[in-house]
Amino acid sequence: MNRMSYRSTLAAYLFLSPWVIGLLIFVGGPIVTIFILSLTKWDLLGSPTWIGLRNYINMFQGKGDFWLVFANTLIYTVIGVLVSVVWALFTALLLNQKVPGTGLAGALFFAPAVVPYIATAFALQLILRGDLGILNYWLRVIGVRNPPSWLMDPQVIIWVLPALTIYTFYTGQMMLIFDAALKEVPKELYEIAQLDGASSLTIFTKVTLPMISPILLFNVIVSFINTLNMSFTVIYPLTAGGPGKTSTVLSVDLYENAFKGFRIGYACAEAVVLFVLCVLGTACIFWLSRRRVYYEA
Repeated sequence: MNRMSYRSTLAAYLFLSPWVIGLLIFVGGPIVTIFILSLTKWDLLGSPTWIGLRNYINMFQGKGDFWLVFANTLIYTVIGVLVSVVWALFTALLLNQKVPGTGLAGALFFAPAVVPYIATAFALQLILRGDLGILNYWLRVIGVRNPPSWLMDPQVIIWVLPALTIYTFYTGQMMLIFDAALKEVPKELYEIAQLDGASSLTIFTKVTLPMISPILLFNVIVSFINTLNMSFTVIYPLTAGGPGKTSTVLSVDLYENAFKGFRIGYACAEAVVLFVLCVLGTACIFWLSRRRVYYEA
């Protein structure tokens, strides 16, 4: 390595060092600390007591309804990712249509991304309440005698909450990313497909999707991570995990154990499981998409 190359490499590492140091201190440090605390019993008042893997053993033996909470987490995450990604792609496709008003529509679609979620949650409560909700009022007006209690019916709530992920900020961001990706698809490909007599559905599946597949993969991963991490901000203001534990996911159960039950060690064990689930889920998405993502040479 010559002197000039060495100096350039050293300068690059010096510019990167603040980010690397911040990552190690503010991300790596808490992860290691949480893992250590997950091997203890601690109530925040006394000193942590070392109990080894007891928290994990109790968890996987099903104590505290862990497997119900874990299943709720998987259901919420899978449906939430599908809903948010499909909605973001659908709205981006609408914005790319040559019709008047697309700018206003884009602003309306993106509006939930800039509204504080506590305000959004309050508005959703007014809409979805079974007794005084606006949605059920209009359902009764059109003749539905017994509309569902959207936030209290155990058979309904686990499906309603993931659908509300379209109102989270990352769905609006994904829409903008999809919109930019769609604008970069070469117009010549569409013209050739139309000359060959391809239908709109064929053009979408054979031209549009392959060309934006790297962006689709990126948005699926972003949605997966954010749906797991932001599940608390969506669920807790609306249902607090109820009725019973029907809508309780890992992030909500973690909060309940840590700050209501003062079971800090067990809550940290749940945080470790949530972290591992996030890592394994992301790796699985990469593995499933390796032959389906088209990278333009």
